[in-house]
Amino acid sequence: MNPLQERFRSLDPTLLAGIRRGIEKESLRVQPDGRPAPTPHPAALGSALTHPRITTDFSESQLELITGVHASVESCLEELTQIHQAVYRAVGDEVLWCASMPCGLPVEDAIPIGRYGSSNIGRAKTVYRIGLSHRYGRRMQTISGIHYNFSLSEDAWRALPWAGGANAGYFALMRNFRRNAWLLFYLFGASPAVCPSFVRGRAHELVELAPGTLYQPHATTLRMGRLGYQSDAQSSLHVSYNSMESYSDSLQDALVQPYPPYQEIGIHQGDDYRQLSTSLLQIENEFYSKIRPKRIIRRGERPLHALRERGVEYVEVRLMDLDPFAAVGITAPTMRLLDVFLLHCLLSASPHDTHAEIAAIAHNQERVASRGREPGLRLWRDGEDVSLAEWGGKLLAECAPIAEAMDQALHSGSAYRDALAWGAAALDHPEAVPSARMLESMARDHKSSYTDFVLAQSHAHRAALLALPFPAEVEARFAAFARDSVEEQHRIEATDILPFEAFRKAYLAPETLNPAPR
Repeated sequence: MNPLQERFRSLDPTLLAGIRRGIEKESLRVQPDGRPAPTPHPAALGSALTHPRITTDFSESQLELITGVHASVESCLEELTQIHQAVYRAVGDEVLWCASMPCGLPVEDAIPIGRYGSSNIGRAKTVYRIGLSHRYGRRMQTISGIHYNFSLSEDAWRALPWAGGANAGYFALMRNFRRNAWLLFYLFGASPAVCPSFVRGRAHELVELAPGTLYQPHATTLRMGRLGYQSDAQSSLHVSYNSMESYSDSLQDALVQPYPPYQEIGIHQGDDYRQLSTSLLQIENEFYSKIRPKRIIRRGERPLHALRERGVEYVEVRLMDLDPFAAVGITAPTMRLLDVFLLHCLLSASPHDTHAEIAAIAHNQERVASRGREPGLRLWRDGEDVSLAEWGGKLLAECAPIAEAMDQALHSGSAYRDALAWGAAALDHPEAVPSARMLESMARDHKSSYTDFVLAQSHAHRAALLALPFPAEVEARFAAFARDSVEEQHRIEATDILPFEAFRKAYLAPETLNPAPR
């Protein structure tokens, strides 16, 4: 019996019903012709600052839809669907762009940055985004994706063999996730092509597929490659996932130490703010990791303080592209395979990471992002050259007892095993993965036009979602969310008395990152 099976035997399968998941989904609002909407955040959706389910990401035209925490895949998807329905009833003829990579982008300065009102916290959110625009450019920030939040119940943690409890377990999970995340790039990457407006003025290795479409022939997720959410500055940031201490200490350095290129940008230009700080990271959320430890924060609290004070509450998987074939950007089988994969990462032996291994991880991820469907592609594993298909097959074979136990624990028939079987088959049939299906559909129905393909899919999803029943009680709930969020924003603004500069300095003070003395 291998170590994974040994660990799995110690976990009562019924405790697997205690898995919780939630979704944060970004989507650009676009005009009917596919160009990003120039309109502000729709008033009918309430306040982007305080709405619990609907906010904006970087841009005023980039929605972020947030589910609650769910015990089942089905209930999570049901809420995500309802949020989409509420949005579509508030945005008129606008459409949610159903792919990760944007199209028809205007010049940089014409991409609107999110606005959150006159309160200090609202201004800070906008200044943070202004800082991102100076550091990385606005076009990169319009990329959209899905964050998958995953946690286990306290009962499950008590049944697992870790002396360090949930903190040790979540960091073990994250170390293995980073090692094996390339497999998710291959299976679920859905950005093999882009609109030329995204790379205007940038050096790139893309080739023309058709007029108005650039691509890499075997790419899976350009979003997660060199053209996507990458940062040369952050490449010098070696964040270790070996423990809470190593993670938080390395992140704190990036949050408090001035970074010369960002010092040149400065904090102010006249009366206008250019960024929140001159450190490598303005705030914790600027760290571009494929997975992060998270803890729900209290109002005004720093995320790193919350982690140090109360521990990891869940992990946030950040590498998922929007699935353009799914009306809400993700499917139930995908979520089930993610659950199984994350449990495999948790239950497998997880040695400490090293600088050399982190470099190998980056190498593998870039290879699969740009060349994942290339026949015979090989990766680095423990200093050896191994084929993608061989390594992926081994990982998914090890997941089989987990999928079986999930089906038993959740009485889901063969749903988890079916999701795993699809993944295993896709290693031998790359035409089945979303990146290949996109290129095939583009060629078959849209003369290989990325824009035409995504626009047609987006309009089809809009029609399908609007045709679904929208119960009166659900409509009333979202109306209450919108009304209450506006009232809450007004309350926050009315009670703000601290000058913004004093607020900024107090919020960013190094002591706010540390837990209170015990």
